[in-house]
Amino acid sequence: MQCFRRQPKRSVSQENILREQSRRVAALNGIRLGLKDDKDLKFLLKGSQLLKVKSGSWRKERFYKLQEDCKTIWQESKKMLRSPESQIFSIEDIRDVRSGHKTEGMEKYAKDVPEYRCFSIIFKDQRKNLDLIASSEDDANHWISGLGKIIAHSNSMNQKQKLQHWIHTCLRKADKNKDNKMSLKELKNFLKEVNIEVDDYHAKRIFQHCDKSKTEALEDDEIEEFYKILTERKEIDKIFQKYSDAEGFMSCQNLVRFLYEMQQEEDAVVAAPALIQRYEPNERAKRGNAMTKDGFLMYLLSDDGNIFNSSHRKVYQDMTQPLSHYLVSSSHNTYLMEDQITGPSSTEAYIRALTKGCRCVELDCWDGPNSEPIIYHGYTLTSKILFSDVIKAIKNYAFKTSPYPVIISLENHCSVDQQKVMAQHMTTILQDMLLVAPIDGNKSQFPSPEQLKGKILVKGKKLSRQEDPTGTNGNNNLEAEDVSDEDEAAEMEDESVKTEIQQKGKSDTLKLAKELSDTVVYCKSVHFNGFEDPSHPRAFYEMSSFTESKALKLAQESGTSFIHHNIRHLSRIYPAGWRTDSSNYNPIDLWNVGCQIVALNFQTAGTEMDVYQGRFQDNGFSGYVLKPEFLRDEQTKFNPKSITEGTWGTKKKLLLKIISGQQLPKVNKSKNSIVDPKVTVEIHGVQQDNNKKQTKVIENNGFNPKWDEEFTFDIEIPALALVRFVVEDFDMSTKNDFIGQYTLPFTSLKQGYRHIHLLTKNGDPYSSSTLFVYIDIQDCD
Repeated sequence: MQCFRRQPKRSVSQENILREQSRRVAALNGIRLGLKDDKDLKFLLKGSQLLKVKSGSWRKERFYKLQEDCKTIWQESKKMLRSPESQIFSIEDIRDVRSGHKTEGMEKYAKDVPEYRCFSIIFKDQRKNLDLIASSEDDANHWISGLGKIIAHSNSMNQKQKLQHWIHTCLRKADKNKDNKMSLKELKNFLKEVNIEVDDYHAKRIFQHCDKSKTEALEDDEIEEFYKILTERKEIDKIFQKYSDAEGFMSCQNLVRFLYEMQQEEDAVVAAPALIQRYEPNERAKRGNAMTKDGFLMYLLSDDGNIFNSSHRKVYQDMTQPLSHYLVSSSHNTYLMEDQITGPSSTEAYIRALTKGCRCVELDCWDGPNSEPIIYHGYTLTSKILFSDVIKAIKNYAFKTSPYPVIISLENHCSVDQQKVMAQHMTTILQDMLLVAPIDGNKSQFPSPEQLKGKILVKGKKLSRQEDPTGTNGNNNLEAEDVSDEDEAAEMEDESVKTEIQQKGKSDTLKLAKELSDTVVYCKSVHFNGFEDPSHPRAFYEMSSFTESKALKLAQESGTSFIHHNIRHLSRIYPAGWRTDSSNYNPIDLWNVGCQIVALNFQTAGTEMDVYQGRFQDNGFSGYVLKPEFLRDEQTKFNPKSITEGTWGTKKKLLLKIISGQQLPKVNKSKNSIVDPKVTVEIHGVQQDNNKKQTKVIENNGFNPKWDEEFTFDIEIPALALVRFVVEDFDMSTKNDFIGQYTLPFTSLKQGYRHIHLLTKNGDPYSSSTLFVYIDIQDCD
């Protein structure tokens, strides 16, 4: 029989000392967050009982408390054998805190409780929302306000502050006996915690160097000395020394020289004094208009030292061109949270897509009970949600991320009566947001995103004999008419779906209600019958949807014709029927022929979604990116599959050096697991530009790996290229584990020494995981 040694019970005085230490640590972390003596923070550190809501029959009291690190929440659990780690979640994982009944769970299961006592925690990943009820309005306000402040202040911390906060938290975790000292054994455990494997000899050498008091334990200044050794950036020291004087100051003049010579900054003379004022922590240096090594590091870790051009974080492109001249961030079967066959449908999926910058969402509408239309993936076992709830969610979140127009793509399978209900819901809920008439009488081409700001457009079928969307004469008294049916669900390659369709019988036509037809102005759905005859041009507002395979075939065989079609018309592309797992296709080849609405499954992480989000972080994350001139020019002869000489932009040579990595996260949460990182650089663009190169593997170091490897890429069409940096944990026997990535348009690259702030698999930023690189872009001869 195995025996377990019982932990010795602490005395009352020991408990009091530990409590006081914990209080001091919490106070220090509060100060680091800029929340000294904040009432909400104090309440959260004390904790409170909250009712956790899971269903109509599951509502249980649990204790929640902010930990002393001010970055994790501990939650009480009644489950047997639950690990301590599973009872904690990080505030960094929270996307939003919503008051009242603002989630499906609260809407369904907490309507009996006043809104002022309710709030929900929304997580960044696919985790379910945490719906909570406080015992009073004051308690709810403390939690909502307190969490909001911590999130806001954490986000506003600079990289150095985040690193310091993280390392001190890890130090505290490694201090098992909580004596505020660090033994050699605790130091070795700490190094594993921060993702670095150090042999016993090296660990002992660091320990002895810092242990000035020779007490076999590090404390106070000795721990700070250890912190400095750990966070030393020798590669940055080397750059700094080249431009600084003997006293360790970089003059404003030398900073100008660095910005001009290395960073390729054209406005270096104006930028240098501003950077000193913004990032230099030493007041003496700041007064002397100079920069210390600390200020230099803070600059390189900041937005100004980022690989992504900070001027592209706001809308900088011409937004007054016709709508068809832009790529539009678009989601396929937006209501689905998981797969296409059995997964849940949710209004939360619309909220997530819209907050990720999506500007075109899809609604598959079917007759529901009580004369209320529902949304789900027809012929499948996906769950059902009310059409009206989705329209409310769209109204509430359409313009929180971007002010530019949202397109509702309707796939309509409803009876005439329920179509009238759909039209009524859209007009009454969306009100002035819903576009119901042409802008400024525009009858010959699309209005611009600028003209359509704050507007919601409907894409759908239109009665053929009714007056057309731009107001020319027609039969306006028609009540309903048969129109061709568009049924993407029927294309799914799944046996259960095929059986369901056969049993129900499927018509190729659908009776369309005039009321629903009236909501369609600029996006009339029509079947594609080939590229138009110039002598019989189609109306500009007629648009077609294509499966990925059909669109790729057209791009391959008739690239230039497809580009010309997409100058005047909108094209929507959606995933093939066999993608029942909600996998995605590569959007690049379709963007390269000017297709605007290239719809992906936003719920599925992977290379395709990384590239997608990389493209749309450009132009202020507005969801609209202006196509290059050669994809908008009516005389263009550009064909991405057969590139000839033309005005497609100057060919470029990308010289890239991967220097180092910082604080890469652990992939395997096991205490003894350390990552073996390698970096792959990928170019995504026209076929000639597609390429990838990778570094060597650095063994057992995710904390500060050094590569110092150089790569060269030739870029034929820079305007269509994206660059993706991927960090993986190398594994010789199985597939490499994903650590982080960052993707951006080639045209948004900044030159010189830059940090890349890595993103998680779901596209959210890590707090302090970076790559340090050098970028040089040259014109090809």
